[in-house]
Amino acid sequence: QVRLVESGGGSVKAGGSLTLSCRVSGYSTYLAWFRQASGKEREGVAAIATGSPYYGNSARGRFTIAHDSATNTLYLQMNRLETEDTAMYYCAADYVGDGSIISPGSYRSWGQGTQVTVSS
Repeated sequence: QVRLVESGGGSVKAGGSLTLSCRVSGYSTYLAWFRQASGKEREGVAAIATGSPYYGNSARGRFTIAHDSATNTLYLQMNRLETEDTAMYYCAADYVGDGSIISPGSYRSWGQGTQVTVSS
């Protein structure tokens, strides 16, 4: 099972930027970022497989997912942040092939999460 450790969360003003990192121990064809706001369901943000990115509606045009194969680190560059982006962000691995690659139910390995708070 892949082990995942996120970092890079924090507090930022609306319109600002943050870059999240996820150190990946092991191999996974698909890697993904999810988020969960207080009182809401976990939501797919972005996924990447063999260099090809996929984005959820909330991320498209503002966020960029990337994977550095040399260090096996997954990144999420987030620009033009909005207060609605406030959530705990998780990286995920070990796609089980059961649905969309940005569906939470499609992954079995998860990191502990990193909090992102966007203020107005």
